[in-house]
Amino acid sequence: MRLAAITLLALGAFLSAQPKVDTCVECHAAMEGDLQKPALLIKNDIHTASGLSCADCHGGDRTSDDPSVAMSKAKGFTGAPQRTAIPQFCANCHGKPDFMGRYRPQQRVDQFELYKTSVHGKRLATGDENVATCIDCHSVHDIRAVKDAMAPVYKSRLPETCGRCHGDAQKMAKYGIPTDQLEHYRTSVHGVALKKGDLSAPNCASCHGNHGAKPPEVESVAAVCGSCHVLFAQLYAKSVHEPIFSGASGGGGCVVCHSNHGIQQPSTAMLTGPKAVCSTCHDPGTEGAKTAAQMARWIDDLGAALKQSESVLSEADKYGM
Repeated sequence: MRLAAITLLALGAFLSAQPKVDTCVECHAAMEGDLQKPALLIKNDIHTASGLSCADCHGGDRTSDDPSVAMSKAKGFTGAPQRTAIPQFCANCHGKPDFMGRYRPQQRVDQFELYKTSVHGKRLATGDENVATCIDCHSVHDIRAVKDAMAPVYKSRLPETCGRCHGDAQKMAKYGIPTDQLEHYRTSVHGVALKKGDLSAPNCASCHGNHGAKPPEVESVAAVCGSCHVLFAQLYAKSVHEPIFSGASGGGGCVVCHSNHGIQQPSTAMLTGPKAVCSTCHDPGTEGAKTAAQMARWIDDLGAALKQSESVLSEADKYGM
């Protein structure tokens, strides 16, 4: 009796260890061109690594080598979904807590609901197939985990991913929006920090969101910036500029002085000189211009004093007191 039980357990372990039959991969691997690509790409796919197969997304019967059976509509085969149906297609799994709980218990399942509120989602709902869907950001058969450094949505890669569409003048022409955001971001204080490996630096999603991506409303810009720059947001809220810059007629709060995608390291050049942002509102000789000049002098004096202190400390560290 004991021998029989051991034999059954061993057989069960052996059978469970055998690779699952997947005729989808076997057939497509033998094809050429675009039909072969899926079989090659899924080797690095997070779904494959999680034990899922082609049929889990596309339906059909992966155990049959008869194409009429493997791709049978009766067995739920859908093939490649229409572009407008892709978000719902992905949400068939990613929107189900019970299903996702078996693989990624901590992962959110509201991505599709958020997507429907985004600019992309709203335009897709009108039939605009030019906008981004899940596959434009995450890829298709070689989808990687978000925290995978090779994923197109990894923090350091996301700006380039967004830039593939938003830097395409032909694709963006119908919307009348600029295509230089990525170019400006690369030279910004945020972009430079990210390039140096600082993953805490803001990228596109930090300000615009990801699945619910949209431009920050004018009245909410300060709140968006303030989610990182807490102290400065508090000071701004108490300043004379807040009621002037905020709101629909104000121009967007922080971006009035700092811009948006091309934010530079602040310096006294913002206060005085040929590129001073203060001069866009305060004409030369006005009280505002005089105050800006005084602020610049204070900051420069403080900077000089700080350098002098650092020099003294360096000498003391080198030669002693």
